[in-house]
Amino acid sequence: MVYTTAVSPQAAGPHLHDPEWVFVDCRFDLADTEAGRQAYELAHIPGAAHVHLDEDLSGPVVAGKTGRHPLPPKEKAEQLLSRLGIHPTTQVVAYDDAGGAMAAARLWWMVQWAGHRASAVLDGGIGAWAARGLPVTDDLPDRAPSDFVAHWRDDLVVDAEAVAAAARRGARLVDARAADRYRGENETIDPVAGHIPGAVSLPYESLLSSDKRLLPRRQLVRQIAAVTGGGSIEDAILYCGSGVTSAHTVLAVAYSTDRMPKLYAGSWSDWIVDAGRPVERGDGPGRRLDHGQPSSPISRRSGTTPSTSSE
Repeated sequence: MVYTTAVSPQAAGPHLHDPEWVFVDCRFDLADTEAGRQAYELAHIPGAAHVHLDEDLSGPVVAGKTGRHPLPPKEKAEQLLSRLGIHPTTQVVAYDDAGGAMAAARLWWMVQWAGHRASAVLDGGIGAWAARGLPVTDDLPDRAPSDFVAHWRDDLVVDAEAVAAAARRGARLVDARAADRYRGENETIDPVAGHIPGAVSLPYESLLSSDKRLLPRRQLVRQIAAVTGGGSIEDAILYCGSGVTSAHTVLAVAYSTDRMPKLYAGSWSDWIVDAGRPVERGDGPGRRLDHGQPSSPISRRSGTTPSTSSE
């Protein structure tokens, strides 16, 4: 069986030593960017390699030109998937400790973007794995690299210009950040608060259970339909703060509907690099602003630790 969205620990566990399966540890913490690597070195799923959000799953950040986690160049992405030892028949399983949103779903999405369908997120992450008594280790893997050849699916990703054009024709934009950040009330990461005009709010955390598993499919379908107005989800564009947690919302949509909406990979942090792009605040559609204006009403507390949600 090929898993293309999510896979449970009980389904993945028997394949722990299967050479056709590749497990990848994607744990990451915005507040401490080395925490994920350190956690991996202490204990990880046997055979799993570790990838770093900043170093492996993102490209160079250019001030005033990119968001906080731009996609890596295609050549770099292809090199990463080769380093992980992914062959045409390989089942990829990405996991983290945040229900897939930091940054297992980012890797899942990148593998799908590269045209490899057999890629899934471990549902519930390493916490669910450990809760079932499945093994962990501190041994480092020794997997031979492959010569991965991508077949890029550029229909899955859009840039700011495409987002603006889609908004003008009434396409549904879905913001996966926490609701207070969507409304522009509590921006602790980006210099401008608010959301893309016309976007609706669907916080990624609302799609997870208390134990960080995806909600049942029927419940996901209801929640997604509530924000898309019953329109085709394939016509929707999803974004978050920097294109990481919105990949998890794409995952939830694909898991529950077998459809892949488009991802604005640059997301909010990319949208606001151009001061000419409009900004909206509140529960929208509502107050539009020139984002050069003062950023109130928001909370920007001195010394605030960036939230690990809605990245």
